[in-house]
Amino acid sequence: MTYTKDMIIGDILDQDESTAPIFMEMGMHCLGCPASRGETLEQACMVHGQDVNKIVEKLNEHAGA
Repeated sequence: MTYTKDMIIGDILDQDESTAPIFMEMGMHCLGCPASRGETLEQACMVHGQDVNKIVEKLNEHAGA
């Protein structure tokens, strides 16, 4: 799988729960709340002041993409 900035966080977590620590690193500590699970990576990064490209890169490295 290749991750992109327009993917929904809930979908990513449903497909691979082992990505949770990456979200925790960016300050998303409430991964179970409905609002966070419905956000795109780009939206979450804006809210948490993170660079979406760095998060996408981490996720893709994690996935071996």
